Amino acid sequence: MSDDTAAPGVTLAELRLQVGTATHTGLRRRANEDAFLAAEPLFLVADGMGGHEAGEVASALAVDAFATLTGTASVAAADLRDAFGRAHESIAAIVSTGLRRAGTTVSGVAIAESDGRAHWLVFNLGDSRTYRLADGELEQISVDHSVVQEMLDGGTLSRAAAATHPERNVITRALGAGGPYQADYWLVPVESGDRILICSDGVSGELDDELIERILLEEHESQEAASRLVHEGLLHGGRDNLTAVVVDAYDRAGAEAHAAGSAEGPGGRRRDPHGEDTIPRPPVDVGGRN
Repeated sequence: MSDDTAAPGVTLAELRLQVGTATHTGLRRRANEDAFLAAEPLFLVADGMGGHEAGEVASALAVDAFATLTGTASVAAADLRDAFGRAHESIAAIVSTGLRRAGTTVSGVAIAESDGRAHWLVFNLGDSRTYRLADGELEQISVDHSVVQEMLDGGTLSRAAAATHPERNVITRALGAGGPYQADYWLVPVESGDRILICSDGVSGELDDELIERILLEEHESQEAASRLVHEGLLHGGRDNLTAVVVDAYDRAGAEAHAAGSAEGPGGRRRDPHGEDTIPRPPVDVGGRN
């Protein structure tokens, strides 16, 4: 007997994306060292470091390296590793010319195909973040490469104390800056109604996850969600550059329902606030090193 039940998820042919972006220098910085890329099938945020000129150049070089992957239906993990390698070489070249502290984080998602279905191929290096809102629940998919995260993982620091720890901005991996640049990867099936948020720590450092979740649930349009996240970050201090990229995914029917205003909104229903905390998922092995 044949099984007529459709496989879960969304095919590449059915996938429809809606994207919103926002960035701001913040209230204390003289220049915006953040950069972002939002062009199918790749979406990322790069948070430059090393001072005004160095940080701006490093994040821009990272975006340039990944921009060569846009304009296709999907991206493979090997393509991302190659892009990280190109970005590393470009930043190393400017470090040798005198911008010795130049470096950048990179976090984001690419659309990948696996088993005939679209997947979020999440990648991360540093402490910019990639979140997924699904079924009313916000999950931080990426794991920060930071001193504070290592202390959290080791059980020597509470989450409450992490928010004010003096080393909360010290990262352990980045492109450039003389450190290792091995990225982590996660492969997550795309479901219609998914909402992805990629942001620099200027957003996640000002807004806790509960507020981020509430904003993503309340704003039905991706552009409005991205703009509000940056605006709220400014209201909460704006101590760093702030960048948010919001990506909504639908199948064909979901996109039509959203356009008609009959859908409940990206991310689905709000979760039970008394439910269990989400356990971070481990990275997947996609082969290779970077």
